[in-house]
Amino acid sequence: MVALAPRVHLAAMQTGTIHLVGAGPGDPDLLTLRAARLIENARLIVHDGLVDPAILALARPGARLISVAKQRSKHTLPQEDINALLVREAQAGRDVVRLKGGDPFVFGRGGEEMEAAKAYGVRVEVVPGISAANGAAAASGIALTHRDSASIVSFVAGQCKGLSDQDWAGLAGKGRTLVIYMGVKTAPQIAEKLMADGLAPSMPVAVIENACRPEMRVLRGPLAALPDLVEAEAVQSPALIIIGEVTARENAALEQIAAEVAA
Repeated sequence: MVALAPRVHLAAMQTGTIHLVGAGPGDPDLLTLRAARLIENARLIVHDGLVDPAILALARPGARLISVAKQRSKHTLPQEDINALLVREAQAGRDVVRLKGGDPFVFGRGGEEMEAAKAYGVRVEVVPGISAANGAAAASGIALTHRDSASIVSFVAGQCKGLSDQDWAGLAGKGRTLVIYMGVKTAPQIAEKLMADGLAPSMPVAVIENACRPEMRVLRGPLAALPDLVEAEAVQSPALIIIGEVTARENAALEQIAAEVAA
């Protein structure tokens, strides 16, 4: 654990600012102007592993880049140590750009890092980004809400402790869209859990891998086939799972138009 300066001394210290910056779903063109300017001018960037290299390439020559990439069951740094790293650098008078994939406050632990910084009197600025869910849905032509298909959207994490004990009842089904972050490795448990809650095995599902990047893939199928789809296509993170009728609307609309033309 990285040691932090005693709080009693902070009032007399000139601390830096921690900028919690959303890097969006991957494409540098989807950065906000504020995010792009901070990255280009930063002297210190602490970034997640899912931040696209093209975004990191925007950093100025000589900028110090620190990766705190996380992998399933293997963390480069525990979250507590990441918090301490950010605070320590700011206490030393350095501005820190904390670069996160998607949006800092959507499964990005930005809230934890903000709380840690404020506990030690460090200034924090949050720069929102396009969330992975919004980016993936838009890039794949899936409207998360649609007047004919869904008026409710829920976001859940598929990779967490106690997954089987979580109550997802009512989050997916008719008129609803469920977006699952970090669900690739637990796809079998997710499908089993949702069907046990009463969701039809035929419910349409889309898996979006590397959203908003040149190598993006969109895979579709029924809920019951989700585990086989993920395994057969060797899906890797970053990937999102979207469950709901909205994932099949594009194909259904095209089939309807084709039928009307044929008639």
